[in-house]
Amino acid sequence: MTAVILDNVLKTFGDFIAVDHISLSVAEGEIFGFLGPNGAGKSTTIRMLCGLLTPTSGTGRVHGLNIVTQSEEIKAHLGYMSQRFSLYEDLRVVENMRFFGGIYGLQNSECNRRIHEVLEMIGLNDRRQHMTRDLPGGIKQRLALGCALLHQPSIIFLDEPTSGVDPATRRNFWDLIYDLAEDKVTVFVTTHYMEEAEYCHRIGLINHGSLIAAGTPQQLKKEHIDGDVYEVEISDVLAAVECMADVDGVLDAAVFGRAMHIRLTKGVNAENILRRRLAAAGLEATRIRTIKPTLEDVFVALVSPGRKQ
Repeated sequence: MTAVILDNVLKTFGDFIAVDHISLSVAEGEIFGFLGPNGAGKSTTIRMLCGLLTPTSGTGRVHGLNIVTQSEEIKAHLGYMSQRFSLYEDLRVVENMRFFGGIYGLQNSECNRRIHEVLEMIGLNDRRQHMTRDLPGGIKQRLALGCALLHQPSIIFLDEPTSGVDPATRRNFWDLIYDLAEDKVTVFVTTHYMEEAEYCHRIGLINHGSLIAAGTPQQLKKEHIDGDVYEVEISDVLAAVECMADVDGVLDAAVFGRAMHIRLTKGVNAENILRRRLAAAGLEATRIRTIKPTLEDVFVALVSPGRKQ
């Protein structure tokens, strides 16, 4: 069964195009990652799916309900965790959960049962009486997820759920997401962490409001990466990337942390091209090695000028 469908959806704010005629579908029980840089249109798309914004044109469905004409009905069937922490800092953990349980229409006995179940699931039972303002950032994110799950939604939208948390907390959060998917909950998650998107069943890559590719992580790497990808460790990464522009055999180059990832045409002498060009610019690589392409390499390949592949 298809849980989410978008059909040629456009959203504009004045002359600004936030979402540019996007079409996509998400299967029931799937973890679908919406991946792209900040400002790409991810949050705007989620807000339309949640019935919080009306498309300028086009339409879509969430579990069979029309996002244009049935937005209020949709809200009863989904959970939504916004990019900003939206719980009440001056309430205790359990008080925040009771408040949101009331919003979702849960009666006292049912609400108490679900609070107990959800606190166990997100590992916060021992913090139920803690003030929300005193919780670490990662724990707050788990609480926000728990509040969104109280009414047992069939689909949950998570907008940058792990932004600003440490890698260990991020991985624990993804363990919870996998548990939800095993229970047939559809998870639609936005992120700008390229490595995090590897955890998704399928991914949609979005840039400047347009969906530029969709598929499993493996499909995207296979279909959109030609040539060989190298990691170059060098002291001045920005200068290294700049000096590789318009070099024969170089398909694209980008900064990856403290290293450069560079994609070269298959069959070229990588060591010769790289070391000769870097030396001409007064640079010396401390290490050059072939690597498996990442989703970030896919994104760079897709948005590079001319899209040389």
